[in-house]
Amino acid sequence: MTVSLYDIAAPLFRGQLSALAAVLDKGAAFAESKKIDPAVLLNARLAPDMFALTRQVQIATDIARGCIARLAGVEPPKEADGETSFADLKARIQRTIDYIDGASPAALEGSEKREITLHQRAGDITMSGMKYLTWFVIPNVGFHCATTYNILRHNGVEIGKRDFLGPKD
Repeated sequence: MTVSLYDIAAPLFRGQLSALAAVLDKGAAFAESKKIDPAVLLNARLAPDMFALTRQVQIATDIARGCIARLAGVEPPKEADGETSFADLKARIQRTIDYIDGASPAALEGSEKREITLHQRAGDITMSGMKYLTWFVIPNVGFHCATTYNILRHNGVEIGKRDFLGPKD
């Protein structure tokens, strides 16, 4: 049985991003219940040299959306990165899920062998679609979703592993 990269990536990203949106809902509710300015959480970070929560969400969505596009052989759509609220971040997540859901599985056929080139600060990296998905994208989307979760948890939002994992269906 052959499993396409679409069959691996699309459900995984949809699940991770849906769980991320639910965690953001809990962060927004926490801020409201505790009378905390939501900007405090949106600008929170785990360490001075790490990105703030808002940027973590932006990166997670950029990487997931970019993955589907690159594996389909098209230019990834750009986002403006102007989110200033939990609602803005949730809308960005939903646009990413919609993009993933709108992708044709057929467009990703054979993408495991397609060469993907990433333009990084340290220089370009070229790899197969399979390596790109498994070595770069999956760990990075997971990292930025986990970091968002950790920022909220560190700031007192009552969330647990079940929230991070999301629903099991």
